[in-house]
Amino acid sequence: MAQPSPWSPPPQGPRRRPRGPLWLWLVLAGAVLTGIILYFADLYPEALQDEQAQMGLVYKIGFLALLGGSLIVRIRARPGQALRHASVWLAIGALLLLGYSFRHEAGSVWQRLAGELVPHQGTVSSGAASFVAGRGGHFIVEAKVDGVPIRFLVDTGASDVVLSPADAKRLGFDFKALRFDKVYRTANGQVMGAPVRLRTIDVGPIQVRDVRASVNGAAMNRSLLGMSFLDRLTSYEVRDGRLTLRQ
Repeated sequence: MAQPSPWSPPPQGPRRRPRGPLWLWLVLAGAVLTGIILYFADLYPEALQDEQAQMGLVYKIGFLALLGGSLIVRIRARPGQALRHASVWLAIGALLLLGYSFRHEAGSVWQRLAGELVPHQGTVSSGAASFVAGRGGHFIVEAKVDGVPIRFLVDTGASDVVLSPADAKRLGFDFKALRFDKVYRTANGQVMGAPVRLRTIDVGPIQVRDVRASVNGAAMNRSLLGMSFLDRLTSYEVRDGRLTLRQ
C-alpha cells in the first residue's frame, strides 16, 4: 500500500461557501442605520436643532458603526453562534421593554398584594386609601401622626381620635402637663381623657391638619381613629370587606 509522501500537501477539508463580500454587509448595515436615523429625525425634529445635539448624534453614529462592524465580522466568522447570542439579547431586551411598559400596572398589582398581606398598610389609588378588614371584621389603619407611624383601630363610635398612653408617649406628650378632665362614655363605662390637638394625620395620600384628639387615661390595646378625623374626609365607606377613605 503506497504511503503518502512527506512532501505532499496536507489533505484539504471541504471548502466553505463564501458568505458574500464584506463591503456588501457594510453597505447593508449602513443603509439600515441611515434609515433608522432618518426615521427618528423625522419623528423628533426638535432633537437636532442645536449644534451640541448634532455632534452627539455624530458620536453615537460612529460608535454604532464600530459596534456594527465588529458584529458583522463575528457573524461572518461564526454565523450560527452569533445568531444564537443575538437572539438571546433580543429576548432580554424585549422582556425589559415589556416590563418597563407595564411598570405602572405591575406596581398596582404589587401594592394590592401587599395590602392583602399587610392589611394595616392598605392600598392607594386615585387619591383614595383602602384597607382590608382584619380578624373580627375590624379595620386597622397605619397613619403618620406628626410624622410618627401609629396603628389605629377605626372606630366610628368614637367622637374623637383617641391615643393610647403608649402612643401618646411616642408622640412626645408630657403626661404631667396633660389635664385628664374630659369624660368619654364607652362600652366599658366612663373613661377620662386629656384633650390634645394633632398637627397632621396622614393616611396614604390623605392628610388632615389640626385634628381634635384626646389621650386616654387608661391603658389601651390600640389607639382609635374616630370621627374627628373621619368627618374631615370627603367620604368613607365599607363595601365587600374593604374600607375606603377619600379626601
